[in-house]
Amino acid sequence: MMQSKIKPEDLAKKALSSLRAKFDPEHARQVQRYFKEEVKSYGLTAPEIRSLAGELYQTIKSEWRLEDAIRLCDILFPEPELEAKSVAALILVRYKRDLPKEFVTRVKEWLAANYLNNWASVDGFCPEVMGELLENYPELIEEIKTWTVHPNRWIKRASAVSFLKLSKKEEYLPTIYEIASRLFSVDDDLIEKATGWLLREAGKRDMGRLERFLLRHGPAIPRTTLRYAIERFDRKKRKELLMKTRS
Repeated sequence: MMQSKIKPEDLAKKALSSLRAKFDPEHARQVQRYFKEEVKSYGLTAPEIRSLAGELYQTIKSEWRLEDAIRLCDILFPEPELEAKSVAALILVRYKRDLPKEFVTRVKEWLAANYLNNWASVDGFCPEVMGELLENYPELIEEIKTWTVHPNRWIKRASAVSFLKLSKKEEYLPTIYEIASRLFSVDDDLIEKATGWLLREAGKRDMGRLERFLLRHGPAIPRTTLRYAIERFDRKKRKELLMKTRS
């Protein structure tokens, strides 16, 4: 008799049961130190989360399709604990090559609903999933540019970190610098740090271009963003850029 397909609801229950069984209250308290906003955690380490996601994937990889993985995210993303969101995201990433262009709407809905309501969840999901979408459907870039002015901070952060993996490719640099300049006016340390991170990654491709960009925008750049952006310059150049970009 053929075994019935594992439903997303059942895998979600299995995931939550496994996470609860591994609950480490001391490590969960330590996790909070990395966040200004309050987060809930089971206290698992990153390798433990990846291992659990891998184990769960092995049970469904022969029978699940993209829509099942999306349904799993619909169930686990609203869970308050970081690890539940991470497990769902790590399983969805296995299906990223099958994502249709319209999936960008679902991502925006999840972000707007604050299901990915911390920097770790956004950063663990968007570079892989949104990066794949943007590479496959470049026409979505104009849509993501509009995210820079969205009132939701996680959508704004996603507009930056979605391009992190694409920063290795020359053709995305103009968009990356435009995204960054659009975010300079946002008074939010999580956006400032994400923008600086994106600029630092873009600089790996062309340090001269990054330096010229920073000097051109100067005082408009939040100092937190600037400090992140210049981390790969040598000490003398960092000091010079900090001085030349002051108001």
